[in-house]
Amino acid sequence: MEKITHPGTPGSVFSGVLDKNLRKLEGRLGVSLGVRGDQIIIDGDLKRVEFARHYFEKVCELAGKGYHLKEEDLLIALDLLEEGTASALEGYAPSEPLNLSRKSVTPKSLNQKAYIQAIKNYDLVFGIGPAGTGKTYLAMAMALTFLQNKVVTRIILTRPAVEAGEKLGFLPGDLTQKINPYLRPLYDALFDLSQFDQATRLIEKGIIEIAPLAFMRGRTLNSAFVILDEAQNTTREQMKMILTRTGFDSKLIITADITQIDLPEPRRSGVLQAIKILSNIKEIGFCYFSDRDVVRHPLVQKIIKAYQKAEVKPA
Repeated sequence: MEKITHPGTPGSVFSGVLDKNLRKLEGRLGVSLGVRGDQIIIDGDLKRVEFARHYFEKVCELAGKGYHLKEEDLLIALDLLEEGTASALEGYAPSEPLNLSRKSVTPKSLNQKAYIQAIKNYDLVFGIGPAGTGKTYLAMAMALTFLQNKVVTRIILTRPAVEAGEKLGFLPGDLTQKINPYLRPLYDALFDLSQFDQATRLIEKGIIEIAPLAFMRGRTLNSAFVILDEAQNTTREQMKMILTRTGFDSKLIITADITQIDLPEPRRSGVLQAIKILSNIKEIGFCYFSDRDVVRHPLVQKIIKAYQKAEVKPA
């Protein structure tokens, strides 16, 4: 058992964070944690206890620099230490939130933080990873931030309309009504981040456009923030088409979960080919997420891990 005493009270360091997320940190660190007065009590396997002690000392050092640490900062710091990049932690500073009309958004993992930085630095970014890792949500938050700061004049949200086991033709209504369910996740992210009335006005004015990928053919997208969602379901021809639509002063963010390809021939996914062909171009950002980055219900992370384990073929 280890006891770490911090100058002042742990509450001042982990205010609203440690107590609320004690179980989460226990799961990641593999130890039992408790707070008693100005001490953090760590119990468990000797090596894990030693690592946890080192982790809390580093976090306390960050807090000593005057940072108000949030849950995401604790998890990012843990990511850095687990990856053996303690030196990077020395210069770590909490991310500035993206302040949108309805809420503020901050990255909740090291990969999410790198993703946001890549979107700032590159005009073309691929976000690859499982469901629930924030690929689309953070891209949407960045798009709204760019629009809000007048860096771009419009947002274009698109995804391929590919059936995931259901047949599009059997849905009721005209073409727009048939396609709309496939675009619903983009609407959900938009309305979660911005006021409903404001988002609706922007859509009506054409400043925010949500459309199937097929509608992008033949266009040149200048001064636009373009998000291609569910890119794992693009054909090779569709991927080449959208990659060549980007105009001046524009950004293109491509998100994909390559474990859930719904095409008849998954190996011919456009995003798989694009990763292979474009990976050596230094002006393109590639960000990869893992189950550790899942920010949905904790059960989702366990489900993803279970499927990954079941899908691994014996050597």
